[in-house]
Amino acid sequence: MTQTMRAVEITEPGGPDVLKIAERAVPQPGPGQVLLKVAYAGVNRPDALQRAGAYAPPPGASDLPGLEASGEVAALGEGVTDLHVGDQVCALLPGGGYAEYVVTPAVHCLPVPEGLDLKQAACLPETYFTVWTNVFLRGGLQAGERFLVHGGSSGIGTTAIQLAHHFGARVFATAGSADKCKVCMDLGAEKAINYRDEDFVELLRAEGGANLILDMVGGDYLPRNVNALADDGRLVQIAFLQGPKVELNFAQVMMRRLTITGSTLRPQSDLAKARIASDLRARVWPLLAAGRIAPVMDSEYPLEKASEAHARMETSGHIGKIVLKVS
Repeated sequence: MTQTMRAVEITEPGGPDVLKIAERAVPQPGPGQVLLKVAYAGVNRPDALQRAGAYAPPPGASDLPGLEASGEVAALGEGVTDLHVGDQVCALLPGGGYAEYVVTPAVHCLPVPEGLDLKQAACLPETYFTVWTNVFLRGGLQAGERFLVHGGSSGIGTTAIQLAHHFGARVFATAGSADKCKVCMDLGAEKAINYRDEDFVELLRAEGGANLILDMVGGDYLPRNVNALADDGRLVQIAFLQGPKVELNFAQVMMRRLTITGSTLRPQSDLAKARIASDLRARVWPLLAAGRIAPVMDSEYPLEKASEAHARMETSGHIGKIVLKVS
């Protein structure tokens, strides 16, 4: 196997143009890890935050961006017995996905679902791990509950809509155009709210309030989300595209018994992520194999045009997932 590989480096904190192709040594798998020959890498908002200098990799992780990939197992670290060289998998990564090879814990790998190709599989780990843990484990979504997801046409949004709808929730979504709202409706949303023209607070209150809200916007959405919740409702925060600081009157939280929580995926322990992977394999992967749910694809870029992929993502014009074709 070659000793060097092409990879996309963050040459300095900044905009998409700081992403440059470089040559790196192929990493070696440690105990419990596998080396993947990457076919496709998913492009996600945390990659852009890392590129901008706002989301440092956790200790021991690669400095290269890329939190999910699909490909072929190229080598096994000590103690790995459940995977074999040549297996095709998709994997949640601690970093390093924008490269021809990457290492990750074997327990964070999942088989490519039957009927999906490697391109589609590269879109699964980051979004499905995030949605499953925040909507169903942390958020406790139940059948019949009213669920609101902001950014319904994003990778997270399209995943959340499909899973919540499949498990029997009433789904509401916000999006920024008629085309995006149509996509949300087609995926299972009962109502898609164009936030440029409609007030999601007013609409949700008319329905009795949201039992659960998944938000990645933050900023002035935080008090509006609290107003949109039903009594005993839950707000799960997973990102802050409009900033993390805002004035909020917590009297409502107390009087209406609201829960505000949130999480980030990358800093969690390997064991915690392995447990999420096990849940997904048992509860969600059969749905993908049966065609009941599927990743929504936006666009594909070659590895050397990662900067263009980031620019596309940051316009927020995309619907679904953006991927890099690596090999």
